[in-house]
Amino acid sequence: MRQRLIVTGAVAAVLALTVPASAADGPSPGAPGAGDSYYPDYGNGGYDVSHYDLRLKYQPKTDELSGTTTVLARAEQDLSRFNLDFALDVKEVHVNGRKAKVSATGSHELEITPAEPLKKGERFSVVVRYSGVPSEVEVGGYTSWQRTPDGGVAANEPESAWWWYPSNDHPSDKATFDISIAVPKGYKSLSNGDLVSEEPAGGGWTRSNWRSGQPQATYLATMAVGKFDVTKSKTESGIPVVNAYSESLGDEDGSARASIERTAEITDWLETVFGKYPFSSVGGYVPATGAGFALETQTRPFYGNARFKKGTDVSVVVHELAHQWYGDSVSVRKWRDIWLNEGFASYASWLWSEKEGEGTAQEIASEVYESYPANDPFWKVSPGDPGAENQFHGAVYDRGAMALQALRNKIGDKDFFKILEGWQTERKGGNARVEDFIEYSEKVSGKSLSSLFDTWLYKTSKPKKPALGGEVNATNGKQDRPKSWDEIQAVHGAHRH
Repeated sequence: MRQRLIVTGAVAAVLALTVPASAADGPSPGAPGAGDSYYPDYGNGGYDVSHYDLRLKYQPKTDELSGTTTVLARAEQDLSRFNLDFALDVKEVHVNGRKAKVSATGSHELEITPAEPLKKGERFSVVVRYSGVPSEVEVGGYTSWQRTPDGGVAANEPESAWWWYPSNDHPSDKATFDISIAVPKGYKSLSNGDLVSEEPAGGGWTRSNWRSGQPQATYLATMAVGKFDVTKSKTESGIPVVNAYSESLGDEDGSARASIERTAEITDWLETVFGKYPFSSVGGYVPATGAGFALETQTRPFYGNARFKKGTDVSVVVHELAHQWYGDSVSVRKWRDIWLNEGFASYASWLWSEKEGEGTAQEIASEVYESYPANDPFWKVSPGDPGAENQFHGAVYDRGAMALQALRNKIGDKDFFKILEGWQTERKGGNARVEDFIEYSEKVSGKSLSSLFDTWLYKTSKPKKPALGGEVNATNGKQDRPKSWDEIQAVHGAHRH
C-alpha cells in the first residue's frame, strides 16, 4: 500500500554499534531504534510510552501545522538521553518541566538530553513544541502527508507520525491518545476514537478534541482536515459510527457512500466472526486525496477516493474493518509479523464473499492456487517473513489467506472459528508474533500444525494440491470464477503504493 523506507545493511550496522552500554556503567543513551530487522531506525529504545497528548493548529490554505505534543513515558533503563521519531522543525523540548537539549540526527530522529538523567522505572513527561509545512518535508525522497484541495491528511504505513507528531514510532510501543485540532471556521477535523468536545477557539477558529482510550500504535493515528459531510449512526450492538466524506468527491461521492455507509452492518457481522468489537467507536472517512490505497487507521479507516472511481467497493471496507481486530487491537510485535494483519483481513473478505453467496472461501482459495503457476515469483515470497521489500506483496494477502483456509480444512470449522475469536479475546490491546498464533492454534486444536504453517507461510515453492485441503479445481475462464473475485483482488491494490 504504502510508501516505506528500507534501511540498508550498512546503516543497520551503524545503528547496532550505538546500542547503549549496560546499566552497570551508569546512565546511558536509549537505542535509536526499536530493534526491528526490517526498519532498524524506526522506534527507539530505553523507554515505554503510555500516552500522547497532541494539541495542534492547522491552516488548510497554506498547509501550516503547529503543535505541542506531550509524551508520557516510563524509563526502562537509566537514561542519559533518548530519541523520538520526528521530521518537522522543533522550537523547544522540556523533560519533566525543565528545558532539554535537542538535536536532529539521521533522517527523522530527535536526540533529547534531559537536564538530569532519568532513572530506570521513572515516569517522565516530554513536551515538544514544533511547526512546519508537512507536505514540504521529505524523508527518503517522499512525504507521507497527503494534501487535498481543502486541507491535508496524515495516513500511511509503516510511517506517518513523523510529519505531524513526535513519537516512539514502532507498533510494539502502543499508547492512548488525546488529539486536539484547531481549524478555521468552515473546516472540520477528524481523528481516531471519540469526539469528546467541539468548541470555538477564538479568532474564527474551532477546536475539536478526540480521545482514543484503548492502546493504539503510532502509525494507526490519523488526522484529516477539510470540508467534510459527517454522518453518524450506531451499530445494532450500540457502537457509535462516525463516517465522513469530502465535499470535493464529485462523481465518486455516491459509490464512496454506498460502500462506507455499510460500516455498521459489516461491524456487526465481524463481531460474529472475531468476537466483541474492541473499541469504543467505528467509522471511516474519504478525503479527496486522489490516493488509491486504504488504511486501517484505528476506529476510523482511511479510504482513498480513487478506490471508488469504478463504483462501490465493499470488500475493502470489510478488509479495513477486520483490521480493527487483526492489526489494531492485536498488533504486530515486529514488522516481519505482518501476516497477522494482512492474511486475516484478506480472509475476512473471503468469509464475507461466502456469507453473500458470491463464492466460498474454499472456492476463492482454489482460484488463487490455480492462478499462479509453480514458477511464478508469487511463491518465492514467504508470508510469515516476507522481508521489508515484500511487506505488502500480494502473497502476504492471498497466500496468507490460503494458509488460514488450509488451517480451517485441517482442524474443522468449530476449532477454526474458536481460534479466530479466542486469539482476539486473550490478546486484546497487545502485540504478537506469528509464532504465538501458531502455538495458540495448536493449543486450541490439539493438533501439531508446524508442517502446515511451514508449507504456507515459509516455504518458497508452490505447495502441492493436497496441502490446501478441500477441493482444488481449475476454472475454464473468468466466467467460472467466484463473483467476488475481481473486487477482492482489487483490495490488494489498495494496499500497495
